[in-house]
Amino acid sequence: MRGRGWKWVSVLVLLLAACGGDDERRPAPATSCDLPTQQAWLRDYMHDWYLWADRAPDPAPGGYATLAAYFEALRFPGDATTRADVWSFFQSTTSYQQFYGEGQTMGYGLFVNGIERSLPLRVRMVEPRGPAALAGLVRGDRIVSIDGVPDSDLIAGDFALLSPAQPGQRITVEVENAQGRRSVELTAVVYDLTPVPTSRVLALPDGRRAGYLALKDFIPQAEAPLDAAFADFRAQGASQLIVDLRYNGGGRISTARHLASQVVGAVQSGNRFVLLRYNAAHQDSNIDMRFTAAAAPAFARVVVLTGARTCSASELIVNGLAPYAEVVTIGDTTCGKPYGFTPVESCGNTFSVVNFDSVNATGVGGYDQGLAPTCPLDEDFTAALGDPAEKLTGAALDYLHTGTCPAAGAAPAARAALRRPAALEPGERRGMSF
Repeated sequence: MRGRGWKWVSVLVLLLAACGGDDERRPAPATSCDLPTQQAWLRDYMHDWYLWADRAPDPAPGGYATLAAYFEALRFPGDATTRADVWSFFQSTTSYQQFYGEGQTMGYGLFVNGIERSLPLRVRMVEPRGPAALAGLVRGDRIVSIDGVPDSDLIAGDFALLSPAQPGQRITVEVENAQGRRSVELTAVVYDLTPVPTSRVLALPDGRRAGYLALKDFIPQAEAPLDAAFADFRAQGASQLIVDLRYNGGGRISTARHLASQVVGAVQSGNRFVLLRYNAAHQDSNIDMRFTAAAAPAFARVVVLTGARTCSASELIVNGLAPYAEVVTIGDTTCGKPYGFTPVESCGNTFSVVNFDSVNATGVGGYDQGLAPTCPLDEDFTAALGDPAEKLTGAALDYLHTGTCPAAGAAPAARAALRRPAALEPGERRGMSF
């Protein structure tokens, strides 16, 4: 392990800061915001707290014209046993705080199935409070073109049109559905996120009831609607549970624990959810995350809907619950990110550098290749999330009734070819932090 006398306070203090504690206790930012000083700051930080500090490159900063270029040069390139680090990143602190602190984002609120590289290009989701939803766009609408660019070009990976640089930017989206073809103009705005867009109780053929909830963002604003959903499940006598994480790229570990605690119930309060493990120089900073008290009764079995976008804190749910409940996953292999960050701020940027990996109560982790589904099944991007007619939701209900998987779609190898861990569509975030 390389060390440069990093004299910051312990990770425990960092965690308190990341959870909204005393900002003065955060690691000191760069003493100056000129490029050489920022590069030196970044190098020292990664030498000390990067999970792969003893295996990562160590280039001198000279010759790198930007902080982003130097950041890329410092990332772990992978080796015979570990995949390359495609997860560490930095962004403006304003953007970070807006999403993870204020529960807001800027954009059109329109999400498509481009990462699956599937034609026709369809709307897979709209944010309930975003411009796309207000314009009447719904899941399943076919995207014919955006600003005249046809879906065949968009699906090749050019989603810049869906990434506005600032509020007020506009695009024209041509869509088609059973009612015909129409064009709508969307204007980018800052809007409030809806982290739990859908929750409901669904009936099984044998009369039992299943609680269904879709969770899109692990942010603190999700916790109240999660509590309300589980209270409704209890009130309506739901004995089965479906958690839809297929579009959830992760977020706050504290919120993931909040959800997991509701699933396992009061009986597991105080038991280990996950163990977060830092690099060899900071093993005394490992964090034992334990379930909190929850009013909900335990669910002995939970069906989790997953896909290539299911990442980080979402995978933590699947892995962390496994020692305590029967966890059945339906959909596609997850993204493969058992790693997380303790974000730090310097010179107007927040750095989310991989600081730790995670294992569950039985020591299982290391799912760099993703968590394979119990029941592999391709989705068709039609019908609303939580509708029994929707393919994955219907499959979950069938499994809860019969205990058997539905017939799979594409072969697992074919689906795996669609997984592009480094690829993001507009508005997606993949992270696991405090």
